[in-house]
Amino acid sequence: MTTTAPAATTGARTPADLVASARALQPLVQDNAAANEAGGQLTDAVADALHEHGLFGMWTPAELGGSEADPVASLEIVEALAYADPSTAWVTMAAALATGTGGAYLAEEAAQQVFAGDRFPVVAGQGTRPGRAVRDGDGYRLSGEWGFASGIKHAQWIHTLGIVEDTGQPLIFVLPVDQAQLADNWDVMGLRATGSIDYSITDVYVPATFTHEGTTEEGVRGGSLFNLGIMHFAIIGHSAWALGLSRRMLDELAAQVRSKAGRPGTLADSSAFQAAYGENEAKWHAARALVHSAWTDVTATIEAGGKLTHEQRTMVRLALYNATWTAEAIANSVYKSGGTAALRSGTLQQFFRDMHAGTQHVTSGPQVIEGAGRALAGLAPDHAWVYMNLVPSN
Repeated sequence: MTTTAPAATTGARTPADLVASARALQPLVQDNAAANEAGGQLTDAVADALHEHGLFGMWTPAELGGSEADPVASLEIVEALAYADPSTAWVTMAAALATGTGGAYLAEEAAQQVFAGDRFPVVAGQGTRPGRAVRDGDGYRLSGEWGFASGIKHAQWIHTLGIVEDTGQPLIFVLPVDQAQLADNWDVMGLRATGSIDYSITDVYVPATFTHEGTTEEGVRGGSLFNLGIMHFAIIGHSAWALGLSRRMLDELAAQVRSKAGRPGTLADSSAFQAAYGENEAKWHAARALVHSAWTDVTATIEAGGKLTHEQRTMVRLALYNATWTAEAIANSVYKSGGTAALRSGTLQQFFRDMHAGTQHVTSGPQVIEGAGRALAGLAPDHAWVYMNLVPSN
């Protein structure tokens, strides 16, 4: 049986449409950045615009009304949103991942229900820290506590990881948000508007049709994009997020310095500043080039119907790690050069805080660069990447 897309999502945008929309929405997103932060979630204006332009569906199968945006277009989309507001980009990529992979990997019965509404669904939750699942008839009893549910305040469904107790099988469970207890406890330094609160689930029955393997790379529906698997969508998003944020910080600093040019003693006349800014530009462009090179290669592979090689899996992780920590170094440099303008409330301060919140994500932890180094040096034969860890192959 072929799934019919809900009326609100028919006529889905192409990947090129989504890139254009992300760029066109930058003024609206920028104008709402402070209100997003103050409210601890995206404003209705921003959330509605993301819905209207189909951005939550960028990684959803076309037959469900999504766009199946290829990796290179996806990088452009997330980078454009992060340039305008890092929290908006973070929510979009997190929700697009959970929504799209649910659409691709869930059984037909579940997909029909999740995508049956008048408006495109938003799915959000936590796909790393697992809960506990006990088999019960044709489903499971799920319990656990999870943190960092980015975008869940805008979601109707939860996507959450659980481990089946008797088998150790990692499954993603998809269930209505109202079956969880949400803790409004997002009191953080940066990424305040993501509303990445904690939640818990206590002995909730989830039919097996509303689960899928956590590491699957075989879509029930959709095209070759879904040969990537969940983790690679996250790597795309986090790579582009770091690039968009750091690009904005560089541009803001340059505009600030230009505005004071001609006055005695300004940074515009400082050779040390000029050299530092040039170095930051070189680092940014090099980081972006590595990300795009790695994902252009992957895109060619999946569009030809192939699976990612071990080297490709290593390179996209290496590119993400490099982009994140290059962006962090740029943020630190810009903050120092920004002086009191960076200290006060405003774009530089917000983006500096958001950058340092983003570095705490598991996708850029030390195990990533250690694993990439072992793999590229030929020191890890018979190893494979599982999520962000290089582990012995079974």
